[in-house]
Amino acid sequence: MARWRPLSASDRENNKNKNSRRINICLYFLFSCEHLAHIPCLSMKKVTQTMAKSNNFDKMRATYLDALKLSFNKQDVDILIKKFNLFSAEDADKKSALDQVLRDYLLELLSPSKRTAGNVTVWEQYISFCILACKQSLCSPTMPVVLLGDVFDALTLQQCECLFAYVEENVTMWKEELFFTPCKNNLLRMCNDLLRRLSRSQNTVFCGRILLFLAKFFPFSERSGLNVVSEFNLENITQYGTEDEGTKELLGEEDNDQEEADKADMRITIDYNLYSKFWSLQDFFRNPNQCYDRVHWKTFSSHANSVLSAFSSFKLDDIADSKKLKLDVSFGRESNSEMDVDEGSAPSGQAFFAKYLTNQKLLELQLSDSNFRRCVLLQFLILFQYLDSQVKFKPDTFELKQDQLEWVKETTELICRLMKETPPDGPSFLAAVTHILKREEQWSNWKNEGCKEFQTPGGKRKLTEDNNEAPEGKKPIKMKRRGRPLGELTKDSLNHGRTLMGNSELTKLWNVCPDNLEACRGRDRDFLPSLDTYFEEAIEQTDPSAMVEDSYKKTNDGNFGWRALRLLARRSPHFFTLSSNNITKLPEYLETMIKKIAKDRPSAGAGMTQEEKQEVLEGQAEENGAENDQEEDELLKEEESKDDESKDEESKDDEAEDKRPLTFNEEMLDALATCVAPVWLKIAVKLGYKKEELSDITAEDTDDATKARKWLQFYVETDEDASPENFAYTLEGMGLTEAVTIINEMV
Repeated sequence: MARWRPLSASDRENNKNKNSRRINICLYFLFSCEHLAHIPCLSMKKVTQTMAKSNNFDKMRATYLDALKLSFNKQDVDILIKKFNLFSAEDADKKSALDQVLRDYLLELLSPSKRTAGNVTVWEQYISFCILACKQSLCSPTMPVVLLGDVFDALTLQQCECLFAYVEENVTMWKEELFFTPCKNNLLRMCNDLLRRLSRSQNTVFCGRILLFLAKFFPFSERSGLNVVSEFNLENITQYGTEDEGTKELLGEEDNDQEEADKADMRITIDYNLYSKFWSLQDFFRNPNQCYDRVHWKTFSSHANSVLSAFSSFKLDDIADSKKLKLDVSFGRESNSEMDVDEGSAPSGQAFFAKYLTNQKLLELQLSDSNFRRCVLLQFLILFQYLDSQVKFKPDTFELKQDQLEWVKETTELICRLMKETPPDGPSFLAAVTHILKREEQWSNWKNEGCKEFQTPGGKRKLTEDNNEAPEGKKPIKMKRRGRPLGELTKDSLNHGRTLMGNSELTKLWNVCPDNLEACRGRDRDFLPSLDTYFEEAIEQTDPSAMVEDSYKKTNDGNFGWRALRLLARRSPHFFTLSSNNITKLPEYLETMIKKIAKDRPSAGAGMTQEEKQEVLEGQAEENGAENDQEEDELLKEEESKDDESKDEESKDDEAEDKRPLTFNEEMLDALATCVAPVWLKIAVKLGYKKEELSDITAEDTDDATKARKWLQFYVETDEDASPENFAYTLEGMGLTEAVTIINEMV
């Protein structure tokens, strides 16, 4: 037996921690038992199955880890495939186990002992191996990007820059159908995490590479890069000096008063009043929504008038600017040539800056600079276009009054005139600016319509056989077939006694009549009119009581005469009678023939014999019978066309079901309401809802979850752009990643 000894202070502390740990475990089991007591359907069998699955998961992880190490070292994915197929569990469970194993083995590769400064080859090979596993359906498609994110989180910025070259080289692979949809959000999150770690001034090149990669990876209509909500960069604040600083600087420059007085007529009078008005306009350019307030509008309009009047009073000289331009060109040549070295020219040319200095002493020179003046005038035009445009997320109260619109119109004309007068090439610069603003207006309208996907001018090609033919020198486009299979359509058409031609128009024409040759002999294909019908108007014109001049008669129309001769040769016996009269003109001949036809008409044949009348009646009966047969054929065609239209509508409905966008369901709305209950009001205001509307919707409720659920239902039913994708984009912009995860899992 061990000898007893008194406990030390450290031993007592350890025992105290152990006892507290035992108490926590007991409380946990008590809570679990109390929780399980409320579940009546839980049985011992289910508990056993859950424990068996857990044990099986651990076995799969251990087996897959050994297989992954061996397979990665030999660069042979077949070894991993064999081990993957050993287990009889579901594919989702096996993929989940392998996903965890891939991340576990990556931690071993990221250990400090295996890291080499600047060497990222091992991790590139590991990501490539994971991509092969994804293509073999061994793991989730998101795993390569998840592993990349883990690697970037563990590396230094220098190593991250080397590894990012691998991401750039495989941009076409990330855009494949297997990876694009599951991985686009993870890739965007990974790039944003890298940008947060980088400095815009120190790591400018790396930041640019990341932004270029995102521009290549995402399509042009990707909503995450379009600023759909029309937010402004309110952090871009322009700071300028106070009045005390300006007076101190001016007092220190009183030594050369006489020289300044001699040149006063050639400069703009700059005082602190003009200086403060000029730079205070940048706050309105930064946040244009201030202009919709009456007080801020008065301030903006008065300051703008002062600045524009200063521009108008001092016009730039084109000759002076042209001399400066020549100097800039001479100094802006490349410094690589020998001539630049010999002449001592400056290596840098004309410089352009995103932001100008705001010192009061520089304003006089800045107002004399044509580039600076153009920047300010262009800012005015951009602001005016936004104030007068229709933006979807702009509140209804943000609207200019009639007097404000008139001021904007007059000021725009003044700015355009100043731009045109600003050298060099003022008219061409104004034309370019006008064109750019029109394109910007089209861009804004496209965003208001929901950022529809861009298509070719001809639109999407229809799924028909005739459009499979491609132009010369180009491969035919393979279209995906939607709807019912072709074999089922063919069998269905044969059962109904129809012929399927592959084209809707050809199918309709081919099934007009069961026997096409018999249909060609049908009476409805006899388009030759009767004599009475064709010559009816001409007969009326021969009556003297009609008082129709000879120049306006139908007989003088060449087209009518040519058709009349053909009809007479087919239908009239008078066309072949011999006559001793020499007919020299067609109108005269037609008048004689019309008189004979008029005499033969039933209405004019009161003196006809009974046999002649009987022949006339029989002829009319035959014509009526032909017309009845034609009407019956037309009815049959209409019924068949209705059948074709109904089938076409059914096929269109099937296609519409295939293309139906993702929508919310009740389960998703309940989960989202519980998740966003504390911040649902901020989300509603972000989406453009007014607080008055929200109070009407949730007036009777006190619980935040219930209010959020009611508002979500109202948002889904009233907003045209209400979709899980658009709502997830808004939530991700607000940092609510948990709600975005709920939407991605339930879609």
